[in-house]
Amino acid sequence: MRLIACMLMISIGLIGNPAAAQNKEMKMVDPSEFVIMPWGTTSGDQSVFDTIRDCGFNTAGFVRVDDLDKVEKAGLKCLVSDPTTHAGDKEALLDQAEIDKRVQALVKRVAGHKAAFGYYLRDEPTARVFPGLGRWAAAVYKADPNALAYINLFPMGVSIEALGVYSYDHYLDEFVQQIKPKFISYDRYSLMDDGSLAGGYFLNLERVRAASHRHNLPFWNIVLSNSHFRYAEPTPAGFRFQLFTTLAYGARGISYFTYFTPKTGNYRLGPIDQFGNKTQTLYMLRDVNLQLQNILPVYITLKNVNVFHHPNVPDGSQGIATSKFTESVEGGGDFVVGEFEGPDGQQFAMVVNRDLHKSTPFQVKFKEDGEIQRVSAYTGQINPWQGEDRWLAAGQGMLLCLKK
Repeated sequence: MRLIACMLMISIGLIGNPAAAQNKEMKMVDPSEFVIMPWGTTSGDQSVFDTIRDCGFNTAGFVRVDDLDKVEKAGLKCLVSDPTTHAGDKEALLDQAEIDKRVQALVKRVAGHKAAFGYYLRDEPTARVFPGLGRWAAAVYKADPNALAYINLFPMGVSIEALGVYSYDHYLDEFVQQIKPKFISYDRYSLMDDGSLAGGYFLNLERVRAASHRHNLPFWNIVLSNSHFRYAEPTPAGFRFQLFTTLAYGARGISYFTYFTPKTGNYRLGPIDQFGNKTQTLYMLRDVNLQLQNILPVYITLKNVNVFHHPNVPDGSQGIATSKFTESVEGGGDFVVGEFEGPDGQQFAMVVNRDLHKSTPFQVKFKEDGEIQRVSAYTGQINPWQGEDRWLAAGQGMLLCLKK
């Protein structure tokens, strides 16, 4: 029985885990280039932060000043969170002098710590408090010019009353104009427990991408890593879908709600359960995070220039007629394709299988002649695209490039 138990522990990665050892040697992309973050407050002993890094994250989430040394030791960075600088509706009414006082006091406590990447301010504000949040963001940039002031926005689909303005585009533009952020972050949960994708997922990506390009700002997407309400329980396909569709739209960050499973309602199957134990979700999430880490050295050098869907086009999205580089995409299902330019003008395409349940073979033809290569999500190497590489699992994406 002891031997069987030991073999079981090895099989699910609890001991003797070569992947975890390899992760510690992997050169992580810095959050300033691409953020990979468990969304929420992180605290605990050193092992908590080490496990987050071994899961492929480069950012520890929202962390207290007292835990910054643990974050640094784990090889991570974080957003500093403190009750004195949580900018709720009441705090948004404070005058600049009081806000400056609070922010400067926190920055003094942080003392330029290497693990501090930015400061958490607020989640999902109405536009009515943007002027006040602008004062908070200005205080952060004044006290710590290289840091980020973190404010996450509502998704599409909430009421006009919640947005505080007449449209979602107006909401995004007002956020940029009044807060002058260094990035745009929003959340969107759309994988449902009946196996479907809720409407509006791609439309929300379209609108945030458009605002990102309009204001020349990077954007981050927050997706699901637990189940609650009517949302689906985590699956490998669901994680792949959320990651690779986000990449196809040119995002520069992805966060997962949540890493620690909340002890309320019907929340379940976060990477760490309500008792502090690892769940199978952690290993699913680690798989996509490690794939991401492998393609990021190439991806972060690229400029997103177009996104299209084929053959079926969701509401508010564009079809293959808008393609800049891609002549055709063929296979057994629906695809979303993000098109990118490299620093030297080289053409890239992130091809994603939109199906949440079925794998598909696929063929891609670029408009120009040349050898099609792929950036391996398992080695990071660029190799000819051929043979069994011409398959995509459910939700899987593949970064292709054209070698002329």
